[in-house]
Amino acid sequence: MSSIIQQVRQLRKTPVAGLVKKRLLEFESFKRKDRKQWFSELCFCILTANSKAETAIKIQKKLGVKGFCNANEVEIVKCIKGEGHRFHNNKTRFIVEARKCLNVKEIVQGIASKKGEKAAREWLVKNIRGIGYKEASHFLRNVGFKNLAILDRHILNLMQEEGLIDERPRTLSRKKYFEIEKKFLKLAKELKMPAAELDLFMWYMKTGKVLK
Repeated sequence: MSSIIQQVRQLRKTPVAGLVKKRLLEFESFKRKDRKQWFSELCFCILTANSKAETAIKIQKKLGVKGFCNANEVEIVKCIKGEGHRFHNNKTRFIVEARKCLNVKEIVQGIASKKGEKAAREWLVKNIRGIGYKEASHFLRNVGFKNLAILDRHILNLMQEEGLIDERPRTLSRKKYFEIEKKFLKLAKELKMPAAELDLFMWYMKTGKVLK
């Protein structure tokens, strides 16, 4: 038995389980939120690539839904740069360009209802610049989908430490992402929990935090 399984089972008996449950309910609540709030969450996930989640959270709070939807490039660059994000110009470009998909809620829900979560992820990767499989999975988890793996550095490091993968890959090709995701989903199945919940527990194991 993987020690991850043992550790998660122990954590489910602690107050951490309450924090995880609260966060999952917040994600679930996105199904009732409007398209602009979904777009804001998409921009948050664009910002998490090659950066810390905490930095992206600060930028999201400062710009707000209105800023992501309407602020000009100068204002966005200033905000992102002000929080010490290294790629302020590229991120600003990606956010402004993504506005062509302000109806991302309707698009994603439509695809997911007909073809499933993985098909919705494929659409995001192909149509939103700055979004890869990790960021697309992150976005979908944050708006209430539950069955995709978010293979960020913390999760990959933990899987390597526990011998679930031989090494942490420098880059994640589509094939490699799916290969590692399969192992992650197997863990979730053994624990009888959705991938979204396992991610939060594993993230806590590496960081001591339960963030979005």
